[in-house]
Amino acid sequence: MSGHSKWATTKHHKAAQDAKKGKIFSVISKEITLTARNGGGDPNFNPRLRTLLAKAKAANMPADNVDRAIKKGTGELPGVEYVELLYEGYAPGGVGLMVEVTTDNKNRSASEVRSTFNKLGGNLAGAGALAHNFSRQGQFLISAEKTNEDDLMELVLEAGAEDIINNEDHFEVLCPMQEFDNVAQAIEKAGLEPDESGLAYIPSSEIPVEDADTARKCLRLVDALENLEDVQHVYANFDIADDLLEEE
Repeated sequence: MSGHSKWATTKHHKAAQDAKKGKIFSVISKEITLTARNGGGDPNFNPRLRTLLAKAKAANMPADNVDRAIKKGTGELPGVEYVELLYEGYAPGGVGLMVEVTTDNKNRSASEVRSTFNKLGGNLAGAGALAHNFSRQGQFLISAEKTNEDDLMELVLEAGAEDIINNEDHFEVLCPMQEFDNVAQAIEKAGLEPDESGLAYIPSSEIPVEDADTARKCLRLVDALENLEDVQHVYANFDIADDLLEEE
């Protein structure tokens, strides 16, 4: 999920996520393969790959897995041909969801995503139905323990970032897609390691979810979608109050 809700949900489901290392490795592996395919396998000349290698290291992903993912992307090793897909839909309460998928089987992915929406009270929408509610931007989440707002703002704004949001326990840095590499390099040179970074679908506005039952249904649907093997990321435009998360 994206933005503030993404961070809160990540913390909220930390125990569950820690138990899904296999899925985490699969997500990162696919990202590395696609990034190496599009920008080359040398991290010195591919800033996005460099960012993903740091992400893999933070997740304790085995070096052999990383090496294979790069070589599949560069064609040095045979591998499946992945395609990237985007599904749009609604969760209970009218919350919008953007579901990024990387797959070698479009039919399987479409069936699994549609079935998950239907089973958990959501519904799949047509392509472009939610485009006006989200914008594609670079996003960096950085723990407040690693830096302060003034230093980070000076650093990232000079590199091309558009906004920095102080969420108390972390900072969220947003930038245009074309400035992602510049901002990533500036953060790296400053010795900072983002807790998460990448191109994300950022909601232009968030729908407050104030009912505990609706909050549980939304989180259940998001969690189920994220558990699907082909799903890379799920972004939502909801804002769930902390006390409702604590009730989960």
